[in-house]
Amino acid sequence: NDIDKVMLTGVGSAYVNQPLYGLSTDHTDEFLANGLGAHYNSQLQDLIVVSMGTGTSFVKVEGGKNISHIGGIGIGGGTIQGLSRLLLKTQNIHQVVKMAEKGVIENIDLQIKDICNTPLPGLPLDATASTFGKASSNASMEDVAAGIIHMVLQSIGQSVILAALNSHIKDFVLIGNLTKMPQCKEIFPVMEEMYQCHFWIPEYAEYRTALGAALAYTHK
Repeated sequence: NDIDKVMLTGVGSAYVNQPLYGLSTDHTDEFLANGLGAHYNSQLQDLIVVSMGTGTSFVKVEGGKNISHIGGIGIGGGTIQGLSRLLLKTQNIHQVVKMAEKGVIENIDLQIKDICNTPLPGLPLDATASTFGKASSNASMEDVAAGIIHMVLQSIGQSVILAALNSHIKDFVLIGNLTKMPQCKEIFPVMEEMYQCHFWIPEYAEYRTALGAALAYTHK
């Protein structure tokens, strides 16, 4: 009885135009929800929200309140599932993550050290020169799983870095289910060091859009 309203957001919310469990419903923009939810308790004034879902969207937050959608890429959890179906014959994301933890990314990705014996400006020897550029036809399933996840997470991180080049923003807040992947703790710190930026994974990152939908209502 203490629930006032059910807030809906995301593309699926368009199908719900009626009360739920006897409670009135209302809709809010997904990108607004992403911005509000990611900024909540962040202590950051300027940031870019990286919402890693089926695909990935980028939302800029400036001054703690000006929220705008600046684009995105069609790479995300859907990419991992699709490639896993084709290459690993499974779409069980938990199984793929466990396989990837046993894989060796050096067996799949071509790195700078494979084509050059000295680091390039801003690129250490273990930086990726070409994703899947070293993969062989007899690569293990574990190595392939590692390659898929690394490709997706690296692409997301590098894309938001490029999206922020013409701005002063160096703080990127990651939200969505992909933030729970253990590989995030390996991949994003490497990019932080290379590009002098910060990737943040807030508490309850997978629920930040829902939190933002609630904040959209309380903020009117």
